[in-house]
Amino acid sequence: MVKLICLRDIGKHYGGEGGRPRTDVLCGIDLEIEAGEFIAIVGASGSGKSTLMNILGCLDRPSSGQYLFNGKDVATLNSDQLAELRRETFGFVFQAYHLIPTESARENVEIPALYAGVSETARQARATDLLKRLGLADRLDNSPSQLSGGQQQRVSIARALMNGGQVILADEPTGALDKETGESVMALLVDLAAGGHTVILITHDHQLAKQAQRVIHIQDGKIVGDKHSLSADYSQHSTLVSVQEHDNSRPPLTKTTHNHRNRLPREELRNAWRVLRINRARTLLTLLGIIIGVASVIVMLAVGEGTKREVMTQLNAMGPNMLHVGSTTPKAGGPRGVITEADLDAIARMPEVLRVMPMLRDTALVRRGAISRNYEVRATTAVLPAMNRWPIALGRFYTEEEDSNVAPVVVLGHLAYQRFFPDKSDPLGQQILIKNAPYQIIGVMSEKGSDSGYSNHDERLYVPRRTGMVRVFPAQRNDTYLIAEAVSSHLLQQAEKKLQGLLQERHGVDDFWVNNAAARHQAELTTRNNMTLMLALIAAISLLVGGIGVMNVMLMTVRERVREIGIRMANGARQRDILRQFITEAALVSLLGSVIGAIFSQVIIVILALIGVPVAFSLSAVVAAMVCAVTTGLMFGLMPARQAARLDPVAALAGE
Repeated sequence: MVKLICLRDIGKHYGGEGGRPRTDVLCGIDLEIEAGEFIAIVGASGSGKSTLMNILGCLDRPSSGQYLFNGKDVATLNSDQLAELRRETFGFVFQAYHLIPTESARENVEIPALYAGVSETARQARATDLLKRLGLADRLDNSPSQLSGGQQQRVSIARALMNGGQVILADEPTGALDKETGESVMALLVDLAAGGHTVILITHDHQLAKQAQRVIHIQDGKIVGDKHSLSADYSQHSTLVSVQEHDNSRPPLTKTTHNHRNRLPREELRNAWRVLRINRARTLLTLLGIIIGVASVIVMLAVGEGTKREVMTQLNAMGPNMLHVGSTTPKAGGPRGVITEADLDAIARMPEVLRVMPMLRDTALVRRGAISRNYEVRATTAVLPAMNRWPIALGRFYTEEEDSNVAPVVVLGHLAYQRFFPDKSDPLGQQILIKNAPYQIIGVMSEKGSDSGYSNHDERLYVPRRTGMVRVFPAQRNDTYLIAEAVSSHLLQQAEKKLQGLLQERHGVDDFWVNNAAARHQAELTTRNNMTLMLALIAAISLLVGGIGVMNVMLMTVRERVREIGIRMANGARQRDILRQFITEAALVSLLGSVIGAIFSQVIIVILALIGVPVAFSLSAVVAAMVCAVTTGLMFGLMPARQAARLDPVAALAGE
């Protein structure tokens, strides 16, 4: 008949590599244990009994020899299979209780079933039933710190039974308890043995060992005695927590034991949120770095997008196909150039040019009542509103007939209207003096703003071209400036080159200049985009800093929770379960920081908009910043999470 546990020549040593001295802890252990036995392993401190228990419970691997469990060589099992064996077969009862301090009594008991994939309802029902059987019905929601030592040990026994506990491994279970409480715990272990559980008791107390059916003495890593106890009699025990009762009453764990993927992630989220809440100060400092990073990136991109849209609005308002042409003094010397009527006609006949708008401009004193100020007055043709995509706000623009008749009419810019009519009264039909000559106001332009640093369009006055030549600027009989509109933006470059060639041919010298307005705006747009990119990259450094903060916090968390990791592994958690738990914590803090950062950025954007800074909300920028923040947090949280998952269960349980 196959023995439940069979150890053959088991040895365990530490060191012996890289020049380190070798320490032999177990030397040639041979041991067979049948199902249902109650065995006590007795030995002095340092004899190797705890190491033997760790090997029996698959928390540690032997250095040599063979360990067969139900006839299967444990050495052939990988880490996940060992975790499954611990989860489904073994139940641990430790001297130090090893309860997770942030979990309640019931949640501590649920841990093995949690990693077995049991539903929340079934887990809670099973844990509640076990705690009630062990006399803790009124302590279900108490934390370990609110329980006495005996109560904590009862919780650990309930946890050992959660998934059945075929084999109970009790390491000095009464070592930290008073005599009376210790006796009650031993009574429970005897009760479990009477119920059919295989109980392995590790102790240095020979009186406790006498309650076992079989006593194994270990000394200096060797078994020196193996006797059956004649006094062990379990017939009087009630077996209130027997294997049979558990198998009949507990939820059907076998259906979900191997289906870990069905376990809801809310357990990891709940645990992660609890850890963040407990460490509030550290969490807030970590969140601060992520919040600043996310908010900075979003605000910088919003300002950049707002500036970009402002430039594009200006470009579209002026017309994207405009060529500005003006006269200048030749570099080789000579008189300043003049753009003649013949030049205007020749440019207008170019197939690439849709229309031409000549213009005279100069500063003149403008008065209305007691209000006087120097304004730029522009004399141009009636096509100005159409060419500049600039609608009239009040009244109308002058006509070609008024231009031909040298009519004394004027159209005010938006700011000029506000200055001369602060009460916002109707200006139409009113008189205004330009150079002491009266002009009738026939219209007010809509608000347009400045043109990329040039003078503000809204602070100008507009008169018909011939009115300007005759009445306002009689000394400027010839045009010095014009705007030509290309047929399409695709022909803009071609029109510019052809216009330059035309004027060069007609004038014989370079006494003119041609400015591609679209190119100027595009250059400005490129500069602003580059500036926005630079600022966004600088802001992204904050995200990097926030990610480093997440890594530092996760490293500290791993160090502080080494024992918790060991407890979870001892109760069946796989490496990827531990990895997922810490990754969830990194993701939660990153997501929380990114959400707060996104909200904070919108507050800043609103404030900037109120003070006149051009900003534009971009959902894609918000999403991108949040995704980057979470991704950065996950990347920097991965290393600590992997470090936690790779901890050795035995070393973790011994950690602080």
